[in-house]
Amino acid sequence: MNIVVTVDENWAIGGGDGLLVQIPADRRNLQRLTAGSIVVMGRKTFQDMQQGAPMYGVSTIVLSENASYSAKGAKTVHSKEELFAALNGDKDKEVYVLGGESIYRLLLAHCDTAYVTMVEKAYAATRYFENLDESGEWKLTEESEEQTYFDMTYYFRKYERR
Repeated sequence: MNIVVTVDENWAIGGGDGLLVQIPADRRNLQRLTAGSIVVMGRKTFQDMQQGAPMYGVSTIVLSENASYSAKGAKTVHSKEELFAALNGDKDKEVYVLGGESIYRLLLAHCDTAYVTMVEKAYAATRYFENLDESGEWKLTEESEEQTYFDMTYYFRKYERR
């Protein structure tokens, strides 16, 4: 499994009710990475990021503890065990975890690669991702040249589990 996440310099991923930043090139990168794959996300991420509709060209699985929740156009599962059972039938496809915070925490240990968009700015935040630079389990293996979007500087990074 793979993780895709956008973080600020403090490894924050969200504040209030949404993402910290939205960068068009980051969205294109996400679409390029996940094309033809399976994406896994929580209910709030699905509702916010996808405006209640699945991404084009991918199979979407929404993980929600709410047993009555059903995501239109996506498969809905209600536990990690149910998720792994659903993924078992599609072993040929890559799997990308797209968040939010609790889904990242739940599935990071099952991932071997993390695609991180690192924004060189600190935001007021309430949700965070594990700092992979401080983790002995992860190694930075690729980094893009500096990217800019208005006044933001950011990098596309790839981390691999040691």
